[in-house]
Amino acid sequence: MAIIRRDDFNNKLEAFLGKPIVKVITGLRRSGKSFLLKQLISDLPEKGMRYLYIDKESLEFDDIRDYKDLNNFIDENLFNKKAKHYYLFIDEIQEIKEWERCIRSISGANKAEIFITGSNAQLLSSELATFLTGRYINFSLYTLSYKEFLKFRKKQSSDKEFYKYLEYGSLPGIHNFDLRREIIYEYLNSILNTIVLKDIVKRFEVRNVSLLEALIKFTFDNIGSTFSAKSISDYLKSQKLSVGVETILNYLSYIESTHLLYKVSRYDIKGKRHLEIYEKYYLADIAFRHALLGFKFDDINDYLENIVFIELLRRGYEVSVGKIGDLEIDFIAVKNDIKLYIQVSYLLSSKEVLARELEPLRQVKDAYPKYILSMDNKPASNIEGILLMNLLEFLLV
Repeated sequence: MAIIRRDDFNNKLEAFLGKPIVKVITGLRRSGKSFLLKQLISDLPEKGMRYLYIDKESLEFDDIRDYKDLNNFIDENLFNKKAKHYYLFIDEIQEIKEWERCIRSISGANKAEIFITGSNAQLLSSELATFLTGRYINFSLYTLSYKEFLKFRKKQSSDKEFYKYLEYGSLPGIHNFDLRREIIYEYLNSILNTIVLKDIVKRFEVRNVSLLEALIKFTFDNIGSTFSAKSISDYLKSQKLSVGVETILNYLSYIESTHLLYKVSRYDIKGKRHLEIYEKYYLADIAFRHALLGFKFDDINDYLENIVFIELLRRGYEVSVGKIGDLEIDFIAVKNDIKLYIQVSYLLSSKEVLARELEPLRQVKDAYPKYILSMDNKPASNIEGILLMNLLEFLLV
């Protein structure tokens, strides 16, 4: 598969190229971090520079186990010859023990422009905050947007193409295969197994693997639903798996650290505060749920919510679930001085459905934009300042 540029992400990164700051790119396994590094390398000037690329997923670099090995390897393979500019690229850096000590040393001496990627948010965030304060900037790389999916497919937007996106997901690697369920879901399950065994079980020394797997199935099956660790504990006990709330919270944090799952808190609009219980969870790619549990068209509203949620993150918004009295707004998205209120509905099939989606938004009295996104193929319309918009049009803005 040819390397296809992801222009939206590259534009965010461009402002920091050439600056003496470590560029950290984090994201789900197979979300395209390695391709991005290769794009950056292909864009380097041809003269006056040297670069080194280390891929910890490759056996070629298996001997680099800790920061000392890393430092020696860089000295021997990058700084061994004179150049005007040095560039260092390290893929999946969390596989190197105490890597931050080497990176801090090189960064502090301003010896090279550094780009690193990682799949474990928890480990990278703690190490970066401790050792590279003020010396790095983090970029989150998400899976393909609908626009990027179309670019990979070389297709124009249509309901048919969107349902392929909905069913087969947004990982770049699926475009190496025919888009058939048995092929794509086997590929996704292989990635999921790697995440579970390598990034969770091995890294966090999880002993109760069956509990972890049951928890993953529960959260996948309840995407977009509010629940608490206590409610999960009660459910697992009904399945003959006795487990405490603290263990569940720990396991959930492990899953989140891989970028596979995102926790979304609820925000009380009238009380102007975030609530600490009954969060929602969404997947980095809804197709992981299909691969594990099967595609269930009856749950399409949850699937659409998941796609909109990730799109909002991709656009740089902080996202909460809105609570106003006894009513709920699917998403409140905030970025700088911008705020959006968004309801997601598969089809506004009756006056009753439309009224249900409108009512929470009517209760919000501020002047920020309010949307109801659906799969209805109708021109955008406005009801009392609330914009009814086709979901595909929103994704393509």
